[in-house]
Amino acid sequence: MSTEYTPGPDTGPFPPVAPDVVAEAVEGLTGRLRKKLDAAVEGCAERARPGTDGAVQVRFGEDAEVTVRPGPSGVVTRAEHVVCTCLLAPRCLHRAAVLGAAPLAGPEDLAAEEPDADAAPQVPAQAGAPETLGPGAGEAADRSGAADGAPTGPPARPGTAPSGDAPATPAGVPGSVSSGPSVVTTEATAATAHGPATSPATDATAGPDPASPATAAQVGAASALWQAAAGALAGGVPAAGAVVQAELLRAAHTARLAGLPRAEAAALRVVRGLRNARDRRAAHRLSHLTEAFRELLLVCGSVASGAGGPALTGVARRAYRQGGSLHTYGLCREPVLSATGYGGVVTHLITPDGSQLQVSDVRPGGLARARGAGSASVALGGATLDHAGLSRGGLLIVGATISADGRLGSGRGVKATPLRGVAWAEQPAAALFAAPAARTIAARTADPDTSGELLGCDVAVVAAVGDHLLVRELAPDGSVPVDAPLLRLLPGHPHPELAYTENLRRLGTRPGLRLRVLGRPDLARAATLRALAVGPVPGAAYTLRLPADRLDRADLGYDRLQGVHLPPEDSRPAGDPPGPVGDAPDPLAESPLWRVRGLLETGVSGGRRAIAETARPGTPSATLVPLRRAGLATAAELTGALVAEADRRPRDAFGRLTDPGSDAYARAWLALAVHLSAAERSLVAASWAAY
Repeated sequence: MSTEYTPGPDTGPFPPVAPDVVAEAVEGLTGRLRKKLDAAVEGCAERARPGTDGAVQVRFGEDAEVTVRPGPSGVVTRAEHVVCTCLLAPRCLHRAAVLGAAPLAGPEDLAAEEPDADAAPQVPAQAGAPETLGPGAGEAADRSGAADGAPTGPPARPGTAPSGDAPATPAGVPGSVSSGPSVVTTEATAATAHGPATSPATDATAGPDPASPATAAQVGAASALWQAAAGALAGGVPAAGAVVQAELLRAAHTARLAGLPRAEAAALRVVRGLRNARDRRAAHRLSHLTEAFRELLLVCGSVASGAGGPALTGVARRAYRQGGSLHTYGLCREPVLSATGYGGVVTHLITPDGSQLQVSDVRPGGLARARGAGSASVALGGATLDHAGLSRGGLLIVGATISADGRLGSGRGVKATPLRGVAWAEQPAAALFAAPAARTIAARTADPDTSGELLGCDVAVVAAVGDHLLVRELAPDGSVPVDAPLLRLLPGHPHPELAYTENLRRLGTRPGLRLRVLGRPDLARAATLRALAVGPVPGAAYTLRLPADRLDRADLGYDRLQGVHLPPEDSRPAGDPPGPVGDAPDPLAESPLWRVRGLLETGVSGGRRAIAETARPGTPSATLVPLRRAGLATAAELTGALVAEADRRPRDAFGRLTDPGSDAYARAWLALAVHLSAAERSLVAASWAAY
């Protein structure tokens, strides 16, 4: 008996569909029917009606009706789950159109087909930025974890993104060694990435492991996925219809079978991003789609060149190692909300040696569950605490199991006993606030495995600008240095129904207020910290006044600050540096690198032809000259190479293209994208250390 599917605002009227089912249906169409597929997909959602036994029915005229009946997990995983009554079925346009209109099932959905007794709570795997409701939401969804049986990205600390997003901090022709996808890694070599190369690609989050070369099946699957991705990139969003998407999905399924879950996840993000762009959905973000293409091409190019290892291939199941007996202490809790309908909470813990761990409880349910899960019971070893109590308490865990990204497992052998919590002024939590933020950020930029860990710092509120706060970091003696850089405190999640934005606005009414902040650095923005919790600064008079039973801290996503928690305005200390009139300076936005990002996004939205338009007389100077004047010679060289390659369409005497492939163009685009990512990370790190 199938599980009844309940449609929601984030998923539409159809249940999720496995990528290979969609690809198979499109491949079965004739050339004439494929030309009509995009138009047929557009009207499917309006025709959908609920049927019996959890089915969804779509009628096309009098003689054709498509019935979608998901499997036991609520996911369409087999071709026989979707049937049509027309004479051409199953190779009919109606069936393919309905499958093309249904949302794609992710690894977390497919993992439900094979439940694991010791699995941790199932949550969306790599719900990257393109699927989120706003900035930072995708990172939260990534941190929430994945089902033990769901493919995940490379092992990394929570918050790192293989795309990135890993939500990022992230040669040879397919089947050949001399031509095809070739990617480079450093600025010195990126300048030649548009030409033939044999070096495997690496990135801040993906370094090839020479001891684990890719298998022949993985090389072939990565090469096929590279070809599909390069073709989709060259055509851009307008040409990426259902047929192009099906090619990507077929190649992604092959990558999954070959043991490349990271490449598969990146391909699914690209397809979802293309659908959002073509349908003009509110969830569409061109920057997220651009990053998804970069991740996909980078991973496929690396594996196609023979590089392997878990960092590139990803892991199909989250591996848990034995952690023995652990003393853990709560730091804060964080609501998780993704645009795919998942909601819940992640409670952050710390051990006596300073290691950061997480307990997650994320399931389908959306906003309602994200708000309610903060007080839900902790499903770990029979613990009698809820997440609110755990964030201010502790656990003695016997038989603990820990994943590579610091997530605690909830297997049958785990036993947990509540402990007294520790204040932020006590060890081991106090160590998070001991070092200057600039020093910590510099270390994390060099070590991507720690880039997603929580960061603590003591700050003074300067002003409120929009939905965020401008603050300055305090000196060790508690003063506010005049030359201290302006830092931005952004909400942990932008959804207005969560308490983040309201709390930051209330804190902004007290300029000069001393705060102890715990949050996650946003390494995609200059000097930005996504604040998760706040507390009073020890020894400061003009600071928060929180109840002692809360251990002098408040979770900004759940607890709502009131006027009684703030000091009187007339008690502000004199001598604080004046705040800025407008927003804080942003070296990342002021850099001419925005022109490079704009060019890359133009290529994604308009395809190769849109970039070729910039090669017209007089146009390239608008991009190249500012880059050279700013000393960004490598960026200028790579930009010129991309424009030249986009405009290079050699033809023979009869006007036929002599090189119709997109490999060289994809290599040039990827080289510029990798260089831009590295340059932006350098600027972000420098923005924290401006004094």
